[in-house]
Amino acid sequence: MAAGTMASKKPNRKFRYGMVIDLDACTGCGACMVACAAENNLAPARETVNERTSITPMRVFKTNDAAPMPARKTAFVPMMCQQCDDPPCEHVCPQQAVELDARTGIVMQMVQRCFGCRYCMAACPYHARYFNWFDPSWPEGMEQTLNPAVAPKMRGVVEKCNLCHGRFHQAQDKAALEGLDKIAYTPACAEACPVQAIRLGDLNDPEDPIQGEIGKPETFQFLAKLGTRPKVYYRSRHEWVRHLAARAAGEHAQKRNG
Repeated sequence: MAAGTMASKKPNRKFRYGMVIDLDACTGCGACMVACAAENNLAPARETVNERTSITPMRVFKTNDAAPMPARKTAFVPMMCQQCDDPPCEHVCPQQAVELDARTGIVMQMVQRCFGCRYCMAACPYHARYFNWFDPSWPEGMEQTLNPAVAPKMRGVVEKCNLCHGRFHQAQDKAALEGLDKIAYTPACAEACPVQAIRLGDLNDPEDPIQGEIGKPETFQFLAKLGTRPKVYYRSRHEWVRHLAARAAGEHAQKRNG
């Protein structure tokens, strides 16, 4: 099929991808973190890395209700780029290496433009961006497992969750070939979750299943008062989780940033 023909069949409507994460279902197993690393060709961590030099676009935090044992209750909070509709990182980047894709709602990081100033890291209230301090290297033979749809990142650039852009492009090509207007795909973290606590959907589609979760009393956004308008929603029936989860993530981020 000619390129022009395929382009003419690409879906024209705008998407606004977002997530709903069920904290009551999350067991903290870390499968989402492993899947994210494998999908995005993150090299195995060196022995010298620490909280400040590691790369984990998807990180699971642990929190509890501070009750004395044995009555203490625990919850886990998967945290990644919140895909803000008004991203602070985009506003501060001097290289225009950060861009909110108007067609998908995904906050994209264009590493070809990034020169590593890390302004975006300072601006992100969710501490969901990571600087790549090392050139990637893999044990002999492991390079054969790399994802061909994602280019390994070089040293000196910032990395973040991009909602598995390689999978999106594959789904986009499939939709174009089939003449479909809807591009549906599953990010690696959601696919790997054994309890299906992570779900991706189109917030512009009133018939999308995740629309039923948005607006419920148990559904909330992190730091919504800042006005960044994140598209990642969390849900929990427990009030203590809704109050303490954000604090736990913030405390961990403070520790990580020294």
